[in-house]
Amino acid sequence: MSKALFPGTFDPFTIGHEDIVKRTLTFMDEVVIAIVNNPDKHALFSVEERVRMISDLYENDPRVQVIAFEGATPDVALAVGANAIVRGVRSVKDFEYEENLAFIYKKMCGIETILLYTDPELACVSSSIVREMIKFGKDPGEFVPFPLKIKK
Repeated sequence: MSKALFPGTFDPFTIGHEDIVKRTLTFMDEVVIAIVNNPDKHALFSVEERVRMISDLYENDPRVQVIAFEGATPDVALAVGANAIVRGVRSVKDFEYEENLAFIYKKMCGIETILLYTDPELACVSSSIVREMIKFGKDPGEFVPFPLKIKK
């Protein structure tokens, strides 16, 4: 049984992750989406809200599990029994950073990292842009494709 860990922040308006999960499931049996709990990062939604919203998206697919985590990604990968870490790459600029992370992850836990490019049309919208829109009274739903239903 093969399992991939897919770590990230996963704001509800990030749509590229669906593409990465779908493609990962073509060569892995399971994907664990691990939503980082970073108190220093300002997000529009709490970790619990993000876990719930992303879980709702995959509620009919038992091959996808959504968890929150704190700590080093390699430690989480080992804890969930992952055979690989999957990372989404949105641009060529991202690639060098992700390649360096992959090297570090391999040294830390011996697990390979698979880098998958996200289709440019599915790349995420920056959370800072959405926060700015909300700050100035704009409805981001008019401008940003929300793939998830945001329950209040």
